[in-house]
Amino acid sequence: MIAFRAVFFLIGILLSITAAAMLIPLSLELLIYRTDGWREFAISAFMTGLVGTLLVLSTQSEGKTQLRVREAFLLTVGSWVLTSFFAGLPFFWSSLSLDFLDCWFESVSALTTTGSTILAHLNKVPKGILLWRALLQWLGGTGIIVMAMTILPILRIGGMQLFRNEFSDRSEKILPRVSQIASAILSIYFVFTMACAILLHLAGMGWFDAVCHAMCTVSTGGLSTKDLSIGAFHSLSIELILTVFMIIGGTTFILFVKLWHRNFKAVWQDSQLRVYLGTIGVASLLGASWLMFHEDVNFWDSLRYSSFAVVSIITSTGYMAEDYTVWGSFPLVLFFVLSLIGGCTGSTAGGIKIFRFQVLLAVALSHLRQLRRPHGIYVPSYQSQKISENISTSVFTFITLYAFCLITLAGGLSVCGLDFTTSLSGAASALGNLGTGLSSHIGPLGALEALEQGPKCLLMFGMILGRLELLAVLILFMPSFWKD
Repeated sequence: MIAFRAVFFLIGILLSITAAAMLIPLSLELLIYRTDGWREFAISAFMTGLVGTLLVLSTQSEGKTQLRVREAFLLTVGSWVLTSFFAGLPFFWSSLSLDFLDCWFESVSALTTTGSTILAHLNKVPKGILLWRALLQWLGGTGIIVMAMTILPILRIGGMQLFRNEFSDRSEKILPRVSQIASAILSIYFVFTMACAILLHLAGMGWFDAVCHAMCTVSTGGLSTKDLSIGAFHSLSIELILTVFMIIGGTTFILFVKLWHRNFKAVWQDSQLRVYLGTIGVASLLGASWLMFHEDVNFWDSLRYSSFAVVSIITSTGYMAEDYTVWGSFPLVLFFVLSLIGGCTGSTAGGIKIFRFQVLLAVALSHLRQLRRPHGIYVPSYQSQKISENISTSVFTFITLYAFCLITLAGGLSVCGLDFTTSLSGAASALGNLGTGLSSHIGPLGALEALEQGPKCLLMFGMILGRLELLAVLILFMPSFWKD
């Protein structure tokens, strides 16, 4: 029998944390800008805190809270859905006059670090709302890192069990080491955010913009405070700082824990990190070469524009310094492929993830060698770990389902009346938590307020589906999951 009490108890705690987080933009509006914007956060914090407290009090048990696998699936999905629902309340009560679906869309986009937005004319949006969007992305980035290092390996999602021995408890109980891993990751995450904010301020940003962009950069969320995104600042130093921290956000955060403990060898020997950095380097040079020879841009500007766009896309941040949709066909194809690849496991980036392609390649090469020498023994491995059959099956299943969900979601968007480019890039953007597509409707400079409710609902589902690694959501649609 599913222990719903434990699930709702933990969701209640998360809602209480969300309510407490609302006090930060409330204080900004009340104490610094002295506007009436604090009222929407006060009402939202009260309602969210009330529901969270009631859930905690009504489901609290005397014993220690423990989760089994089925409860972990429910908690994984339920926490994202319900938290984003209540996180949309400040948008609803604000002066923006949005219907609740738009508010829920904005909070889902922020909490999943996707970065799509229905808000236009950001200079007219209250500062508290802009800070709340950034804060949601920051919190969502923290949550997915902890889940990727603790819960997802035990749930055996998409080959994540490769990381179980190193990062997770060996039993079926989820919680014992979560607090230790979470505290280490949160500390490093906070340090990077503060460092990014300080550097951005020194580079010319005001403190408000610097803090918001720092939270949206380290979380690879990409919700800017400007309609023109990073292009509004026209600053090479700002772009360089953001590029570095986007790369950090797309890197496995547990590596920084090892680095903190002076385990430099483990960081350098991480094959996923090397492939990740190599992919960024090669893609940046390809994009720069295209701009030089086809768009008549000098080398340094080509490298500047290309590298920023490549890092923004592969890390699923979605910042925009230059409108890459006018660069021609090759960059668009390159960026579409990068959006599918994504960043590293245990990072805030979306996409399929580098390590799954490494596993796929290792298994494929092993199979080819076996065809060449039928009597030989070839064991595929990943970072000196044997890739077992169940892990390779898990990775193949994930990639197959990712392709299936991409096609299905694109088909659903096209049924809603969107053109082919918008449907395909929009589906890839949602599943990869990128937030920007390759068309004028879902592009690097466009807000999505013009979309009908149907496409918005599909994109919301795609964001949650991609953020939670597909299987955690899809398994809930199986009747056998609910049977004892």
